[in-house]
Amino acid sequence: MRILGISALFHDSAAALVDGGRVVAAVQEERLSRKKNDARLPLEAARECLAQGGLELADVDWVVFYEKPIAKFDRILQTSLGAWPRGILRFTRAMRTWLGDRLWLEGRLARELGTSADRILFSDHHLSHAASAFFPSPLERAAVLTVDGVGEWTTSAIHHATTGDDGRARLATVARQRFPGSMGLLYSAITAYLGFEVNVGEYMVMGLAAYGEPRFLPELSRVARLGPAGELALDMRYFAFHRSDAQSFSPRLEALLGPARDPATPIDLDTAEGRRLADVAASVQRLCEDYLVAAAREARRVTGEADLCLAGGVALNCVANARVAREAGFDRVVVHPAAGDAGGALGAALLVANALGEPRDRATLSPQLGRAWADEEVRGFLRDVRVRHTAFDDDDALVTEVARRLARGEVGGWFQGGSEWGPRALGGRSILADARDPGMADRVNARVKYREPFRPFAPAALADDAHRFFALDGGRYEGLTPHMLAVVPLTDAGRAELPAVCHADGTARVQTVDSRHHPRFRALLEAFRAETGVGVLLNTSLNLKGEPICGSPVDALATFDRSDLDFLVVERCLVDKRAA
Repeated sequence: MRILGISALFHDSAAALVDGGRVVAAVQEERLSRKKNDARLPLEAARECLAQGGLELADVDWVVFYEKPIAKFDRILQTSLGAWPRGILRFTRAMRTWLGDRLWLEGRLARELGTSADRILFSDHHLSHAASAFFPSPLERAAVLTVDGVGEWTTSAIHHATTGDDGRARLATVARQRFPGSMGLLYSAITAYLGFEVNVGEYMVMGLAAYGEPRFLPELSRVARLGPAGELALDMRYFAFHRSDAQSFSPRLEALLGPARDPATPIDLDTAEGRRLADVAASVQRLCEDYLVAAAREARRVTGEADLCLAGGVALNCVANARVAREAGFDRVVVHPAAGDAGGALGAALLVANALGEPRDRATLSPQLGRAWADEEVRGFLRDVRVRHTAFDDDDALVTEVARRLARGEVGGWFQGGSEWGPRALGGRSILADARDPGMADRVNARVKYREPFRPFAPAALADDAHRFFALDGGRYEGLTPHMLAVVPLTDAGRAELPAVCHADGTARVQTVDSRHHPRFRALLEAFRAETGVGVLLNTSLNLKGEPICGSPVDALATFDRSDLDFLVVERCLVDKRAA
């Protein structure tokens, strides 16, 4: 069976193609539309997935949407009416949106995709998340914890996942938390309070937290009461997301924590106000970690399983993930690389394939599920746009040259293989630099990425060399670090030798690189180790601030032209800024 999964209409829309239970392709719409967190129907992404599978839409058996619009409308309607009369504006906008076409999504999908309505199915939002995490994992059975803002009504859920003798998965939901008790919405409200964009700036809050102390935790604990089993009760007097699409928090929250930051005002950590904002960030981060650990322990208790899968947008909180791995009592913790709503497209497709009798494909999921470009295509493109470049005939010569450039302080773009699935650059669409240089983080932030100076950079490390620099606690994080989904302390050697990737609190969001999915990237790290003695590079996404990760060679060249990158490598072609 060929199944096309779709997620859309909130943020981070995506499409995924599953054929015979095997993941063929998965693409986020933003990589093609160039609109960050594009929420529109992923028509371009769907076409890209079909092209990768060599299919037309007529060859697809089912199209499945990742959530149930009618159930979601029920929540929005009841919430808006419950906030009457203050929720009248949200009610009016919601009625216009939902009665316009979202309630009739089956027909809209059929019309815009060009298929028949009787081939369209709908999944449950949190089951889609759960399937995305468990079905492609190597685990035979597991507890599955899904945590996000909100799906239809559910904000978090515990599921019990097993695999039958027929190779098919069994996924049973054993506990749910309902709206408005939501860690995802609480974290987003504080994101807005701190002056960042909701569904975009949560990473900035996590980074800012390292500069603060959680001194506002008592205040936040009154606003968000955490129970021993991970229950979360929000005092809605402090929030506005239930009655407004434009405002996440109420004036009462400012009375409790102090004035919210104007997004146009930079955060200066050398001032008392800047430190206060960092303390607020540290406080919500600590609360998020405590919540996720408590919820994971409850998942362990009610399922009795030794392994855990995590999904949902909150599972992208790498600091919290590491605490879960250390403290929740599981042998292994696995997080889907596209844990947010994009991943729901893949989960929904896998759910339907499983329901129709397809066995699980438990081969380790590649994080690079988007389109790749052949060397001939890249060389032809560069010739057509008249960009001078050096074409290499073998990998050894390429990685040796790139390693030498990085070792002498150059910063380069690295475009290889398929586009990454999820928000992390994992060696397919990366900006790379020497992590040994103490000034490199400031240089890349200011002259290449054009972003806030407090935001950290991640290291990519050879898997067999990483323990030298990072406190990986045996294999505790092995289900997290390949996709850059855990923040861990640096060792003494790491702090001394890798200052550019050591965050303010002595930690790093490390990626461990092996040869299965990243053979050329691993070869580059090995060449850099041969050159310098250190098999670690600074690795950040190939994009400028506010833009999606580059999806094509055209995007990569545009980013190269508009930044202070010294060179760009696209497959086996190297473009030098001085020669271009």
